[in-house]
Amino acid sequence: MMIPASYIEPREHCKPLAGHLIAMPDPWKGWMWIRQSWVQELLADLATGRIPLTHEALHALPNWRTVAYLRDLLMASGVLPALDKQLLHYETWLTRRLVELDGHPHQQTLRRFATWHVLPRLRDRARQRPLTPNVRRFAGEQFTAARKFLTWLDERDFTLATCTQADLDAWNATHGEHHRRVLRAFLLWAMNNRRMPRLTLPVQQAPKGERLSQHRRLELIRRAATDVQIPLPTRVAACLMLLYAQPVSRLLRLTINDVLRQDDGIFLRLGDPPTPVPEPFATLLAELIDHRPNMNTATNPHTRWLFPSRRAAQPLNTGTMLQRLRDHGFPTQTARTSALRQLVLQAPTPVIAESLGFHHQTTTRVAT
Repeated sequence: MMIPASYIEPREHCKPLAGHLIAMPDPWKGWMWIRQSWVQELLADLATGRIPLTHEALHALPNWRTVAYLRDLLMASGVLPALDKQLLHYETWLTRRLVELDGHPHQQTLRRFATWHVLPRLRDRARQRPLTPNVRRFAGEQFTAARKFLTWLDERDFTLATCTQADLDAWNATHGEHHRRVLRAFLLWAMNNRRMPRLTLPVQQAPKGERLSQHRRLELIRRAATDVQIPLPTRVAACLMLLYAQPVSRLLRLTINDVLRQDDGIFLRLGDPPTPVPEPFATLLAELIDHRPNMNTATNPHTRWLFPSRRAAQPLNTGTMLQRLRDHGFPTQTARTSALRQLVLQAPTPVIAESLGFHHQTTTRVAT
């Protein structure tokens, strides 16, 4: 691969990245990326120290797509510590929102809520399991809802400290269930930190899953297994959802190590023990392992993800797969709920939960 002269002698801390780019299986794609002026400028700034080689410094940079791609390469090559992808997206988003608050009357309150409450909880959650895009988006919505609520109070000549139960009831009466759910964390934080009076919040209502008939579910399984016009990764994802009730965020975390080829067939490690894979889905799964996409760039030459993306060491984005499934007529939420209901009719709930990697309360709640 041909590298511009200014990058032939990178500083010591950047050499692993240079080696990662040079070793990529498809050097032309790497050259097309690195020849862009803003990419070269960014690499030069990192190599010379004008931009500190830290996650925090990258959060504040423009061209966030380029920066996100480069960040993945830096983590994959060991130059930066590997952190949760969605957590990094949120931190970048939050950095930009806090810059926008400069001079805002509620700047301090919103900064403290985000950095003292929302962000620590996201970090704790990321230490336990990978964050999903929905979790990251919800955290962003909590910050946005807090800002809108404070603006709403300003327009009524009230503050958090002077907010009354009547004011809160008026806001709840003019906003839907989702807005009430998103704002709840901020209100509880404000009350616990004595920034507003202790008021009564409305009881949250758990959303009810829609139903998909068993006949329609079987039709969708048959279509996923046989329709060669649908891309192979989408067909496999649809089967995982329809057969094993796996949410897209979880099935995208599967690796090829989770697919066990044994003498008596193929097994999938979703829980304990591994789950047998029936034909023709077993053949589809084996074919995907042998022909995974996005394997010829610097990002994923040796990735173990079953659904690799173009981003270094990352699986395919949840939103991307959800859209692909919907585009091909697979109703993601109803299909998964119906699959889980059907599974618990075939075996006791604890058995299904353990073999598919669910908490038994999740299977009980969805199945009822």
